[in-house]
Amino acid sequence: MEFSPEAMKEVEKLLSRYPIKEAALLPLLHIAQREFGHVSLEAEAYVASLLDLPAPRVHGVSTFYTMYNKKPVGKYHVQVCTNISCSLMGAEHIVKCLEKKLGIKPGQTTADGKFTLSEVECLGSCGTAPVMQINDDYYEDLTEAKIDQILGGLK
Repeated sequence: MEFSPEAMKEVEKLLSRYPIKEAALLPLLHIAQREFGHVSLEAEAYVASLLDLPAPRVHGVSTFYTMYNKKPVGKYHVQVCTNISCSLMGAEHIVKCLEKKLGIKPGQTTADGKFTLSEVECLGSCGTAPVMQINDDYYEDLTEAKIDQILGGLK
């Protein structure tokens, strides 16, 4: 397991910006996720070797942050915030709506590998609740009609 030549150039550039290699841990985990699809134990060990860190240190960081996927996800990773603000504004209804439309429960991926549905604690957009994130895009003030429109626009 190793990064592509393009990713290695990115790693070298990152490492040149930080006086302590460990400071590049989060960006390298992002690169690993992009390169390998998720952050496996093997990817953690590889990142640890690049940063001269113990693998358990990298594992502790990658499992602390929910933005690092520990297993493969679908082409579209649908994450619905179910923290207090979103819950008060109807997040549970949004999750049920997505379950019905996608035919899966949170933690599952559709048979075609297109969608993975996840419930997350907070997406940091409490003022526009309920909120979901699909890959890197936020969708706020969700309604069932908005979900139909959003899902219809995904290829």
